[in-house]
Amino acid sequence: QVQLAESGGGLVQVGGSLRLSCVASGNIFSINTMGWYRQAPGKERELVAAIMSGGITHYAASVKGRFTISRANAKNTVYLQMSRLKPEDTDVYYCHCEGVSTESWDGISLAGDYWGQGTQVTVSS
Repeated sequence: QVQLAESGGGLVQVGGSLRLSCVASGNIFSINTMGWYRQAPGKERELVAAIMSGGITHYAASVKGRFTISRANAKNTVYLQMSRLKPEDTDVYYCHCEGVSTESWDGISLAGDYWGQGTQVTVSS
């Protein structure tokens, strides 16, 4: 059973920094794309940043230059370093893993896509 565990959210002042982490577990063989989304109450979930297994990254325009996504493939972990935070960055941040493959005695199989439970980021002014 694949599970994602997020950490690193919290309360920070405007201009501050936070680092989110997400560890995927559960006999994982590989993960195609790892990313972070965020969602405010009453709004749709939006992509913040994503990184492919080879290191190609994509950022939302609103965070480009302030946030940096990275991953440690051997640890099945993705990070989001957030700097120069603004009040509008306040949201629940969700980790997402796309194209997860797992390994068992029967071989390697595609397990699908998974979401974390979310971690609150609050930027106070």
